[in-house]
Amino acid sequence: MDSIAVEPGELEPGATEAGDITYDEQFYPARPKALRPVARRRQFFADRPSLEFDGRNAAYVEWLRNQAMLGDANVMARQLSGQASMWQNSYAHPNPRAAVERAPVWFTAYPLSFITRPGQSFLAALGDPELWEAFREIGIRGLHTGPVKLAGGIQGWAQTPSVDGHFDRISMAIDPVFGTEDEFRRMCEVAADHEGTVIDDIVPGHTGKGADFRLAEMNFRDYPGIYHMIDIPQEDWNLLPDVPEGHDSVNISPEAEKALQKAGYIIGRLQRVIFYEPGVKETNWSATRPIVGTDGKTRRWVYLHYFKAGQPSINWLDPTFAGMRLVVGDALHSLLDLGTGALRLDANGFLGVEKSAEEEPGWSEGHPLSEAANQLIGSMIRKVGGFSFQELNLTIDDIKATSESGPDLSYDFITRPAYHYALVTADTEFLRLTLKLSMDIGVDQASLVHALQNHDELTYELVHFAAGHKDDVFELHGEELTGAEVAEHVQQTLRERLTGEATPYNALFTTNGIACTTVSFIMAALGIQDPDNLTPEQETQVMDIHILLSMYNALQPGVFALSGWDLTGITALDREKVRELTVQGDTRWINRGAHDLMGTSPEAEASSAGMPRARSLYGPVPEQLGNPDSFARRLQKILAVREQSGVATSTLLDVPDVSNRALLVLVNQLQDGMLQATVLNFSGQDIAGSIQSSHLVPGSTVHDLFTGEQVGQVDDLHSFFLELPAYGGTALVLKDAPEEEPETDSAS
Repeated sequence: MDSIAVEPGELEPGATEAGDITYDEQFYPARPKALRPVARRRQFFADRPSLEFDGRNAAYVEWLRNQAMLGDANVMARQLSGQASMWQNSYAHPNPRAAVERAPVWFTAYPLSFITRPGQSFLAALGDPELWEAFREIGIRGLHTGPVKLAGGIQGWAQTPSVDGHFDRISMAIDPVFGTEDEFRRMCEVAADHEGTVIDDIVPGHTGKGADFRLAEMNFRDYPGIYHMIDIPQEDWNLLPDVPEGHDSVNISPEAEKALQKAGYIIGRLQRVIFYEPGVKETNWSATRPIVGTDGKTRRWVYLHYFKAGQPSINWLDPTFAGMRLVVGDALHSLLDLGTGALRLDANGFLGVEKSAEEEPGWSEGHPLSEAANQLIGSMIRKVGGFSFQELNLTIDDIKATSESGPDLSYDFITRPAYHYALVTADTEFLRLTLKLSMDIGVDQASLVHALQNHDELTYELVHFAAGHKDDVFELHGEELTGAEVAEHVQQTLRERLTGEATPYNALFTTNGIACTTVSFIMAALGIQDPDNLTPEQETQVMDIHILLSMYNALQPGVFALSGWDLTGITALDREKVRELTVQGDTRWINRGAHDLMGTSPEAEASSAGMPRARSLYGPVPEQLGNPDSFARRLQKILAVREQSGVATSTLLDVPDVSNRALLVLVNQLQDGMLQATVLNFSGQDIAGSIQSSHLVPGSTVHDLFTGEQVGQVDDLHSFFLELPAYGGTALVLKDAPEEEPETDSAS
C-alpha cells in the first residue's frame, strides 16, 4: 500500500501548489485577497478488476482516495496556510447584527423540490437574474441553497442515493443533478449584483457512507479518526448482530448495546434516539460487516450515528483531528472556492459524546465539546469574511451558550412551535412564556433566524421543557405544570388539532413533530377537512393567516426566512405520491412537494429530481407581482416596513401581558433609540383593547408604520387603545409628543 499512501496534508501525486490565484472582488467582497484555493478532486478512472471492494484492491483504494473529502481538505489547507490575508478579519466573537444587516431576509431553497425550465439545472435557475430581480423587488436579500454537494454513499464502484435529503455529504463536489461548480459561482455573482448573499451548508456532525467512510472501514491511515468507530476484536464478534444479505451494516439492539457497553467498547445509550423506528433504528449504534483492511486484517466496527445509519457521526476529539480537518476544509471550500458569504451548520449540537455514570445515558447534548467545536467553526468562517448560523434544537440555555462564541445566528426553535400553538388555540400565553424565557436567559432575538416553513417537519420537541427543564415548574393556563407536562400538553394539542381523521393531509413525523406545509398547517388550524375544495373565502382566510405568521417572524429583531413553499402557497402532498420515500417512517416528504417559483414550466408534473408537483394556492411569483392583493405583494409591504424602520437590528425590550389572550405585543428599541411595537391578533375575532407596557412613555404619539397615520397616544398608565381585525397585525412606532409652545405675553 506504500505506493498510494500520502502523509496528511501533503499534495496528491500530480497535484501542484496554488499559483497566482485571483478572483473578481466585485463578486466576492468577503473573500480574502489573493485567495482562491482549489479543491483537488482529480478525475481518476481506474480499471475495475473483479476483486473484493476492500483493502486488498489497490485500484479501489486509490479510486476512493481521489474523491475523499479529507484528501480535499488537506490540499485546501496547504494552499491557505501561511497567507497574510487569513488574518484580515475579526473572528473571536459572533456578530449577529452585522450578519442580519448583510442578509436580513432569506429565501430557503430545497433542491429536490425546485421546478426549473426544461433542461435547466437547479443552480442555473437560482442564478437567473430575473429571479434575483423578483427577490430584490419583494425584499429578499439572502438565498440559502440547501445542500447541493454529492451525498449518499458508495457501494463498490456505484454511488448510492442520499438517505436524508443530501445532508449525508460524501464529497466537496457539486452533485451533477443540481448543476455545476461554474453555475454555483455564477449564482454567487448574480446574487452580489443584486445586493444578495448566498448561504451554503456544512454538516459538522456526520457524513454519508462515501469514500471517507469506506476508507475508514479499511483502516486506511487516519480515516478511522474521522468517525466514532470502534474496532471490535474477533473474539467478541458474538456480541454483534449478523448483517443481513445485501446490507453493509445493521443497527444493534438495546441488549447488544448494553453488552458492548459492559465489555467496555462503547459508551452505551445516549440521551435521545433521533429517527427512532422499531426494527429499523432502536439505538444510535450500528455494526459493520466484516471487511478486509489495507493491512490485510479483517475487522468489524461498531460506529455511532446520532441520525440515520447512513450518517456516521464525526469524532471531534480524535488524536488525528481528521474529522475536524474534513469539516473545516469543506467550509473553506464553499466560502473561498465557490464564493458563498455564509454557511449553515447542520445539527451542530451533537459534536461531543462522553460516558456518564453507571446506568445513565451517555452525555451527547449540550456537551462542552460541541461548544468548543462550534467556536472553532464559527471563528474560521468569520476569519475568512463570512458568517454562520446553526440549526440547533436544544434548550434555550444551550442556544445561549453556543451563541457566545460560535455561530453568529441560531435557528428559532424557541418560539416556532409556540406561535403554531398560539394560532391553534387563539391564545398567546405559551408564546409569551417562551419569549420571556429567552429574554431572561439572555438570548438576543436579533441573533435568531425566525422562519416559516423549511424542508423539515413542524418541530415541536420543545427540548427546553421536555429535557433540560423537565422538572422545573411553569405557569400555563392558570395551572402550575412541570416542564415535561408543558411539553406534553402543547404537543398533544398540536397532534389533536393538526393530524388525524379530520386533517388526513398532515402526518406525524416520529416523535419530532408534524409533517405539513405552512398552508396545510393553517388549513388544519381552521378545521378545513378537504384541502382540494377550498372556497374563495377559505383561501382568503388562509392567506390572511399566512401573512399574520409572516408578520410575527418579520416584525421582530433577527433574520426572517421563508421558502418556495411559502411564496407559492403549497399544500401537502398526497402521501401515496411519495409512498416509496415514506415507507420507513420519514413522513416529511409530504411537506416537500415540488413547486414552480417563477412559472417557467407550467406543464411539469415533477421536479427534475422526481418530486411530484404539489398544489399552489398563490401561483408563481411573477404572476403574483402583477396583483396588488397577492401574497408576494402583501409580503413586500411588510418587508418594506421592516427595512425602513430597522426592526431587524432592534432589541426586544418587553413582551407585556395583554388585555385579550389572542393578542401578542412585542416592544422593541430601534438602533436610533425610538420604540417600536408589533401587535398581532392570533384569533378569528376582531379585537379592541389596551396595549400596555412600562416602557411606553406617557404622552408619546403612536404611529402606524404601514399607513404613517397617528393611531393613538400613550396615557399616564403607559397604555394606548388599539383595534385589530381578525388575524390582523401592525407595526407601530412611538414618537415624543411635540413640546407645547410657551405662552407669550401679548403686552410684550
